[in-house]
Amino acid sequence: MKFSKFLLIFIFISGFLAVALGAFGAHSLKDVLTAKGLENWKTAVLYQMFHTAALIGIFSLKSVPKYTAWFFMIGIVLFSGSLFAYSLTGISFLVILTPLGGVSFLAGWLGLIIYAVRLK
Repeated sequence: MKFSKFLLIFIFISGFLAVALGAFGAHSLKDVLTAKGLENWKTAVLYQMFHTAALIGIFSLKSVPKYTAWFFMIGIVLFSGSLFAYSLTGISFLVILTPLGGVSFLAGWLGLIIYAVRLK
């Protein structure tokens, strides 16, 4: 499978999941999670959706280096995924992955800055 097709599928799944998980958190978890757990859940949804939107931009530009998309995809999985999992399970080890996802997001944004600076 070509990377562009893989990226497009990832974008659509990520967007779908961001909406579904946001609704799930708002309607099904509000009486189950602590206030901090709900806050973490909302943060995970927000960051997932923002970076899914950024991936749409990366996909549409086509000439952006692939590594920027990979950084955003890894960031979504590590940052948002660890917050979702931690909110549901309370396993504190999972929050070790959250900053790694944040660094991955930052690397992706830095890659886009470098791309923009190098544009002719």
